[in-house]
Amino acid sequence: MTPYSVLRDSLRFFRLHLAGIAQLCLPLLVLEALCSQLLLQQLGENANPGYALLISLLFYPLYTAALILYLDTRTHGKDIPKRDLFARALQLWPQMTLLILISSLLTMAGLALFIFPGVWIMINLVFAEFFLVLRGRPVVQAMRDSASMTTGHFMAILVCLLSVVAPLWLIDGLLLMAFPDPQPGVSLLIDSVGGFLQLLSTVVMYRFFMLREAQLAG
Repeated sequence: MTPYSVLRDSLRFFRLHLAGIAQLCLPLLVLEALCSQLLLQQLGENANPGYALLISLLFYPLYTAALILYLDTRTHGKDIPKRDLFARALQLWPQMTLLILISSLLTMAGLALFIFPGVWIMINLVFAEFFLVLRGRPVVQAMRDSASMTTGHFMAILVCLLSVVAPLWLIDGLLLMAFPDPQPGVSLLIDSVGGFLQLLSTVVMYRFFMLREAQLAG
């Protein structure tokens, strides 16, 4: 198991299932971007960042849980209707929201102290969502299991994540230069497409999670 193989398999899966992932997640991503845009228009550019976090906590747990369930069902050759995936994701929303809130606060606290502690916390908790959604772990146990599974694989996970997010950061920077003051419609399009592309990081971490589970079971 190498970062290259994880990224290669993940990109192949993302490409093959692009339409299904878009149908599942893009509507919520557009709605999330629209709500953020409307909030920014109402409160101005100096709005408290906490409001953006609240909007993210409303939508992110739902489409992330649905995506994880979709990845798992398609990987195992199942074809469960998307409405059933959403129904299950909605049931998991309270636990996912709590997990993401705790993880975000811990990561931000680590970043405030120094960059490395925040990155270390983020990497240690990267599998917690999969343990909660797929293995039914409670929030705290999912975090513990994630920390245990990531032990010894910090750099491999970091390389995988950076390989996904670094190009997206570059694209965001180029778009910001090309559209320094975009119209609302353009801004909505950019935010929605950017959010959709970031889903690739979930696909990559799911692949890593499954390989680590198989490795530990063997």
